[in-house]
Amino acid sequence: MALTGILLAAGRGRRFDPDGARNKLLQRLPGGELVVAASARTLLAVFPRVVAVVPPADGGVGDVLRQLGCEVTVCPDADGGMGLSLAHAIRHSLHAQLHDQLHDQSPGHGWLVALGDMPFVAPSTLHALDAAVEEGAAIAAPLFEGRRGNPVAFGVQHRDALLALDGDQGARRLLQSSPVATIDVLDPGILRDIDSPSDLPS
Repeated sequence: MALTGILLAAGRGRRFDPDGARNKLLQRLPGGELVVAASARTLLAVFPRVVAVVPPADGGVGDVLRQLGCEVTVCPDADGGMGLSLAHAIRHSLHAQLHDQLHDQSPGHGWLVALGDMPFVAPSTLHALDAAVEEGAAIAAPLFEGRRGNPVAFGVQHRDALLALDGDQGARRLLQSSPVATIDVLDPGILRDIDSPSDLPS
């Protein structure tokens, strides 16, 4: 079994460009790859299923992710906050798992939630979080030099709580109210996101 990868790519990135003219997920990294494509490739290299959630008017993000092999689902309420997008993606993954059960395939044992604007996470971090949940952790988060980062893995125990999320907090309240197994990693990428143009490597 393996976790289902969830890629959150439905945010508007207003801090990157308040006018909304430049989608940070579609900016290019030094090697030429798009930010969101790099984030997705890492997930796809580790997990057999990756569900990506995008907003209704995504500027082409969904097309990029479909071509890479993600299952893309559109969240009509994406502007309502990350929590709604995450709940939407979890709901989509459960429908897909039901289909697999009907075809004698085992569902995964939870979800790894990654952000589309964090293209520098190492595959080894994803493997470590997957192993932690498989070994019984209900929530697992990576730790680099004492700082907790993303992505975060959730076991199926938190299915109902994830489905009930809304607003801008995402799963933050769930992380604050539940035990979290922290996994030490040698991966500064868990702390690096593309929040402003200055975050793009030159």
